[in-house]
Amino acid sequence: MAATIKFGTDGWRAIIADDYTVENVKRVAEATARYMKKHGMKRAVIGYDCRFGGLLFTETTARVLGAFGIKCHVGVGFVSTPMVSLGVVKTKSQIGVVITASHNPPSYNGFKLKAEYGGPMVPAGIAEVEALIPDACTLAQLPTVQELRDKKLFVDTDLETMYLRHVRKNFDLKAIKQLPGRLAYDAMYGAGQNAVRKLLPRSLFLHCDWNPGMHGQAPEPIHRNLLLLSETIRKNPKIVAGLANDGDADRIGMYDEDGNFVDSHHLLLILLLYLYKYKDMRGKVVFTFSVTDKLKKMAEKFGLPYEITAVGFKYIAEIMTTEDVLVGGEESGGLAVKGHIPERDGIWMGLLVLEFMAKTGKTVKGLVQEVYDTVGAFAFDRDDLHIREEQKQAVIAACKARQYKSFGNYTIKGMEDLDGWKFLLGDEKWVMIRASGTEPVLRVYAQGPDLAECRRMLDAARAAIL
Repeated sequence: MAATIKFGTDGWRAIIADDYTVENVKRVAEATARYMKKHGMKRAVIGYDCRFGGLLFTETTARVLGAFGIKCHVGVGFVSTPMVSLGVVKTKSQIGVVITASHNPPSYNGFKLKAEYGGPMVPAGIAEVEALIPDACTLAQLPTVQELRDKKLFVDTDLETMYLRHVRKNFDLKAIKQLPGRLAYDAMYGAGQNAVRKLLPRSLFLHCDWNPGMHGQAPEPIHRNLLLLSETIRKNPKIVAGLANDGDADRIGMYDEDGNFVDSHHLLLILLLYLYKYKDMRGKVVFTFSVTDKLKKMAEKFGLPYEITAVGFKYIAEIMTTEDVLVGGEESGGLAVKGHIPERDGIWMGLLVLEFMAKTGKTVKGLVQEVYDTVGAFAFDRDDLHIREEQKQAVIAACKARQYKSFGNYTIKGMEDLDGWKFLLGDEKWVMIRASGTEPVLRVYAQGPDLAECRRMLDAARAAIL
């Protein structure tokens, strides 16, 4: 019986050689092709990151799409997700396909779909593609890559150069390069490595080689996965900031000059502060349910409209295609801003923070302090609980039934359930529980006045639910 293929919050992901096989990629590619033909679409952009089998799965996808007469602009070498998304816009294509599992462990690969505006396909479109996935690929034989090249249906396209040209037009790289120190960059063995080498060649580079095994480390840019980057900064006083990207370089992690992690919540606030106060830009602020409510506070302080969405950048992107959005983002490191495509882009966001520093003469700590001066200090932390499925379902059922009244000494004073369950504990403290849409884990989040308090809240929540 054919494996059931479902798209999560950010594409289809599965373990290589288990459910992620050439045959299953053919099935998803055929559904994509049939969706395109149904809607009169004729061109696609396809790219792959540094994971195992990227070129094989990319060529398989192009061969299926080519069999339907669809012209494919195929990235030369590994590329980031934002490079594919921008490529869709620049080549006037209608669909982008990225062969990536983003931040998942190296045993995974995946299939992301992008729309003509250069961002994630809207949920309705994803559902339509999903419904078209056949039990088996119906094509008896696929054309070869050379046959497609001969028919001009397989076009090798330098998506990285296209992206770098776009970056250089939009940033004051000269000012960034004159910062009084070096950047430390951790590619996490991902697709951002070549681009950052070319943009900021004086940086200190970590994990910037093509290694599909990634030494077994999931390329998610959170502190526990970036200890070497933190330690490197602490030991080198000439480093002014640390930047990390995930496997397909659409997510960001940053460090200040002392090697302290600056999470996505703080980065969203820094970006909003820079664009509103220093670049005099306006627009709506859009963020997912798991993001700090300090963003709501800053938007209100600046007199900007805001909207909170379900978890998943695709919901933010959908709004960005129809409304004037200044800043959008999610807790997991996917951030977007006005003036770029409606897409997460970890390199772009890092450059914005560096430009903010260069234009104001402030350090990363100085930028964080300006955020605190505006909305008050806070901290955020998260646990990923790898528990049995029956345990996870029991916790979810308890949340739905509103069984939890307290977590240890923390009394629950209210609850919100837009996407997951956010338990309000008073004094701007909260704990949130949500099952991941991309991994078999239960996530528990906490916002508090400092990291020590967040840790106590997370420990109390874990003790109460397990």
